[in-house]
Amino acid sequence: MSEHIHSVTDSSFEAEVLKSPVPVLVDYWAEWCAPCRALAPVLDDISAAYDGRLKIAKIDIDKNQQTPANYGIRNIPTLMLFKDGDLVATQVGLLSKSQLTSFIDSHI
Repeated sequence: MSEHIHSVTDSSFEAEVLKSPVPVLVDYWAEWCAPCRALAPVLDDISAAYDGRLKIAKIDIDKNQQTPANYGIRNIPTLMLFKDGDLVATQVGLLSKSQLTSFIDSHI
């Protein structure tokens, strides 16, 4: 995982995501999920390019079940973009690098 990607938990979600001074892209994932594993290098690739403008966070849904339940996560990978503590966009499924940057750019 890139140095620009933050691992968050149920207990750190509020501080790391909801109270972040910059927008946060949260990746809901699990170790057993092949599309999640395929998305990881894409997130790594873009993380440096958005450093300072966007925080990228990952939350393992198997180890942290409260937060995914709070946001109604039913499929993974699910990406949620938060700005100023508010959920502003959601994308479900595997994205290419260009699809992901387009999704981010249209919301930050």
